[in-house]
Amino acid sequence: MSYHNANNQNYSTQNLNSSIDDNGYRTPLVQEKPRGKSTSKWLKFGIPIAILVIVGLVVGLVVGLKSKKDSSPAAQSSAAAAASSASVNSALQALATGRFATATNSLYMVPIYPQVTDTAVFTTPTFAAAAKASLTWPSDTFSAAAPAATSVRPDRPRLIAPQYKWNVLASHIAADPYLTYWNQSIFGNATEWYNDDPIAYFNDGGNGILDLARRFKQRAKAFSYAYRMTNDTKWVDRLWVEIQNVAGNTTGGFGPDPVDKWNSIHFLDTAEFSAGYGIAYDWLYDVWSADQKSKMLFTLNQYGLSFGVNAFSNGTIGWWSTNTTGNWNCVCNGGLTLASLAVLGDDTTGNAAKLLGLTVNNAVQNCAAGPTSDGTWSETQDYWYFGTTGYAEMTSALLTATGSDYGMINDAFSQTGYSHMYGQGPTQLFAVGDTGPNKFSSTANSMFFFASTFNHPELALYQRDQYDAPDPWSMFWYDASVQGAFWDGLPLDRKFDNEIDQWVSMRNTWSNTNGTFLAMKAGMNQGRQTHNDLDCGDFVIQALGHTWAGELGDGNYNALDYFSNDTQNSVRWYYYRKMTEGQNTILVNKENQNVLARPTVLGYGTTNDTQGSSSINNVAQGSTAFWYADITSAYFTDTSSLKRGIRYINNRTQMLVQDEITTTSSFQWRMHTNATVSVSSDGTSATLTIDNDKMTVSILSPSSGAKFSTSDAVRFPTDPIPPEADQPNPNVTVLIIAMDAGTYSLQVLFSPQWTDGTPSVKPPSVAFADWTLTSHDV
Repeated sequence: MSYHNANNQNYSTQNLNSSIDDNGYRTPLVQEKPRGKSTSKWLKFGIPIAILVIVGLVVGLVVGLKSKKDSSPAAQSSAAAAASSASVNSALQALATGRFATATNSLYMVPIYPQVTDTAVFTTPTFAAAAKASLTWPSDTFSAAAPAATSVRPDRPRLIAPQYKWNVLASHIAADPYLTYWNQSIFGNATEWYNDDPIAYFNDGGNGILDLARRFKQRAKAFSYAYRMTNDTKWVDRLWVEIQNVAGNTTGGFGPDPVDKWNSIHFLDTAEFSAGYGIAYDWLYDVWSADQKSKMLFTLNQYGLSFGVNAFSNGTIGWWSTNTTGNWNCVCNGGLTLASLAVLGDDTTGNAAKLLGLTVNNAVQNCAAGPTSDGTWSETQDYWYFGTTGYAEMTSALLTATGSDYGMINDAFSQTGYSHMYGQGPTQLFAVGDTGPNKFSSTANSMFFFASTFNHPELALYQRDQYDAPDPWSMFWYDASVQGAFWDGLPLDRKFDNEIDQWVSMRNTWSNTNGTFLAMKAGMNQGRQTHNDLDCGDFVIQALGHTWAGELGDGNYNALDYFSNDTQNSVRWYYYRKMTEGQNTILVNKENQNVLARPTVLGYGTTNDTQGSSSINNVAQGSTAFWYADITSAYFTDTSSLKRGIRYINNRTQMLVQDEITTTSSFQWRMHTNATVSVSSDGTSATLTIDNDKMTVSILSPSSGAKFSTSDAVRFPTDPIPPEADQPNPNVTVLIIAMDAGTYSLQVLFSPQWTDGTPSVKPPSVAFADWTLTSHDV
């Protein structure tokens, strides 16, 4: 599989020991080092080139960019002062074309913004309808007098992109650089897939044929879009090949099962195939012949809608319909809804109408409850992509086809875009728990839908520079009247307090990939659709363009009983990447945490810094944030008290991780890193190195008896299954502090080595009860 950027360059995905990210790129979990370069195993790695140059901007525009070592506040000031007005004007001239990101870091897949102090272009986020009247959507002439899921608009398309939007899309594309870029990218992908073979059948066991279903849906969207933009029937003909292929009407058929070709036992597969058929049927309705539509209706009912009706009474294939608030409910209900809306009125079996009487109410009760009250997707940050894509597709389709959302839109979804933003550090997600299977048809482009639905322009401004933005949905969810910089006025810190989640995000900049990022979670060890780890107290640290304390992500989804359950003795917790051993937290007596954990957040403080309109953010003197929680309940009776917290030191240039613990068992402080680790001779400090960048990690307290050691990321020999049965974690080092039973205040300081000379400081030792915004000033 491959993707195109706007310059029509072709990049193949890497066949690593990994998952596939939101747009088909692979996210390494334990990445092998490319030849000649040491690369982080936590990186988003999908496009093996140095830089993706964005169309419409000056090639090689990096005059305003600093090297990764010079990202401290002092360096930012000096770099800005030293920049010539000519170079700044060059950057601003490029920005004036409308694209803010000058490139995409090919390893991290995050936008790179020119670092300039001039704020003429970076302005307050807003939907500027008056200023950009030519880029606003016309009013929809369809208005349902009494909206009903089985009463649809009279014209086509019904799904997500009504004709009135197609009528002005070309003019919008011509006037907006983002739409221009996405349109070119969609055509680049469509061309690649046009020349590719039809999707070959392969069942991988654990995820069935989900990869195939999502690839089919991708192609259905791209080919349908390409036809509607060009009226060239070659795209229709090529899509018909794929439609016939997944129906099994080609040589060799499609899989071994003549009755259940779309694998309803793993119903995500069925739902995604159904969605693809629905999109193709609806968007090309006026082009298909009567015979073609008849065949599509037969196949969709035979392998999709009939199984959908059955799912609501069959607990085996429809388990996701019963009190399941995760991504399965959104994707399954969403796929069935799109397909049913598309064929309603033509379907003579009654399945479409029957399903719309089931899916909508079920999704309102379950899918719409996917985010917790603070907007966090409890299944993990990465499964947010699946859930919100399914939700946005279904809700948008209901609105355009019937005129109502039926209660799908709620306050939690108004916040979930912020959860996504704050869960993304300068290099990658705060990737706790499972990071998901192949996401060929899932992106973060629901952010465009949320931006318009909830009038949050900063969500659209954030997402439009992301690598996964080019997609047919973006062309219709994005409101091109938006303007400004997403970071202008955006707080650097945010806490998320729902009992299930409980996590915090802190940073020193929104617009520099070399900035600092500090995040930690407490939260429950259950209630996450069996996608979580036993990881109360887990933390991550990013700085200097690297992740220094990172996550291992998925285990092997096909491993024995990997998804068995989330009870204390579940086999899931035998796997290193899921057990407490494999997390950046405290491990007591070499035992897993208690699955019944109910941590309590005890303290949070922030100097309430917000970034201004400049892409260079200099935090004020004294800028800091902290967060700590009581995670005692995650441990057993040998641990009478355990509090863990994090905070910024020295104007957000250093980070402190602190534990106050009383236990009658020995314990370990553990942290996973892909850095090369060198422990000092006395064991009280360690130097972490990635490429030529360094991080010093120092034990501040206790002053004696605590020393660093290291180990490979493998399970203890006494664990229930032998190490060789587990998934390997090559090139990952565990930094450990092993302590005897007792009462301790364990304080570990992280000091990035800024090459501009920004000094490190040693903060005072302060108990949690006395933490304030100024308690660690030096």
